[in-house]
Amino acid sequence: MITLRLDSELEQNINKIAHKMGITKSELIRKSITAFIEKIEQPSPWELGSDLFGKYASGKDNLSQDRKSIIKEKIRAR
Repeated sequence: MITLRLDSELEQNINKIAHKMGITKSELIRKSITAFIEKIEQPSPWELGSDLFGKYASGKDNLSQDRKSIIKEKIRAR
């Protein structure tokens, strides 16, 4: 069992949302904590693709800054 102190504004928000959802405050808080934990346990997009990032590097570090001029050069070269 956990005892938790909340400021009055947060407690009012919890009361309103729980009432709208037709559940108890405790159930709302349990569901919120469970959803938060599940979200934290999921790998981030970076973790999912880390083995792919930079795998096909061009060796150029200015691609995002000079993209327009690089594209123009590629088009002219054709």
